[in-house]
Amino acid sequence: MWKKILIIGLTVILIAVAVYFIIDNSKGEDSGPKLVKVEKGNIVDKALAVGRIEPRQEVAVKSKISGIVRKIYVEVGDLVKAGRTLMDIAPDPTPIEFAEAKRQVEIYEVAFNNARREYDRAQTLVDRKLISSQDYESKKAAYDESELRLKLAREKLQLIQSGTAEIADRTVDNTIKSPIDGMVLSRLVEEGDPVVPLTSYQAGTELMTLAIMEDLIFMGTVDEIDVGKIKTGMLSEIKIGALPKDTIRGIVDRISPKAHRDQGSTVFDVEIKLTDLGSGLLRAGYSANADIIINRKDSIILVPERLITFKNDSSFVECQDTLGKVDTVMIVTGLSDGINIEITEGLTEGQMLVERPPRQILD
Repeated sequence: MWKKILIIGLTVILIAVAVYFIIDNSKGEDSGPKLVKVEKGNIVDKALAVGRIEPRQEVAVKSKISGIVRKIYVEVGDLVKAGRTLMDIAPDPTPIEFAEAKRQVEIYEVAFNNARREYDRAQTLVDRKLISSQDYESKKAAYDESELRLKLAREKLQLIQSGTAEIADRTVDNTIKSPIDGMVLSRLVEEGDPVVPLTSYQAGTELMTLAIMEDLIFMGTVDEIDVGKIKTGMLSEIKIGALPKDTIRGIVDRISPKAHRDQGSTVFDVEIKLTDLGSGLLRAGYSANADIIINRKDSIILVPERLITFKNDSSFVECQDTLGKVDTVMIVTGLSDGINIEITEGLTEGQMLVERPPRQILD
């Protein structure tokens, strides 16, 4: 019985020792140095801008008269020409506004009739040379002024009643027309909604927004670390999340001279003019990222930056020759993108570099 137990115990111990050595040997193989071949490639130094696609010119359409939206003639997405009718506004004055305008006309009619009688009398008297020309001119000025006041009151009443009036050879009406050739981006009112007019002391109700969709730009922000490297005229490649297969190209058109805070970071606004719109339909408001090309080199010697050891302002790598001998070689580096780095001196294409395993931190 004890012999059997002893034999089983020894067998378990031998199996455990064998498994330990197998695992330990496999770890030793994995932790050994790897070889990386020196190759040619392309490297791009770029700055990232985060933003969106926007039309360069976006126009808010407002009304110059108050009232109610009576009829809308266009829908969101429609292309319109300058001067096309967008909607009609039906005047909707309050009872007090209408009463005041009506009474104002009556008051000025009385004043005008009195001024006209005085003027007619002055004409008769001046012909007989019974009054001076100065008195005559005074009566004439009063008559002309009362006529203008009556005309203004009638135009105001006409606008309140019908929304249309002729003022100084110019037709003012309740028809809202497109100020530009463009696309309807948004419609902010519905038929029956009230409208506040645009005046010198109030912004007025925004009815629609129009934009020229053929002239699009990228509006975004760049971190303060990269803004010093960017200049106007630099090329950029723009990736749009909604169009992953398309690459849009552009040119940096404007860099803001003043920074602002965004989620705890200091950033600068940049504007990129789109030169190649790709094959997809671009829409205003698309989220996008722009890679601004600061520098680019093609077909150069590249190595992963992790293989380089920096010491006393010098750079070194470990090379292995065909016989397996490992030597430390001094190199001169160039452009880097944070992952790969250009080698201008010290290495040639095809050489094998040694990549040491990361050092393990002992408990």
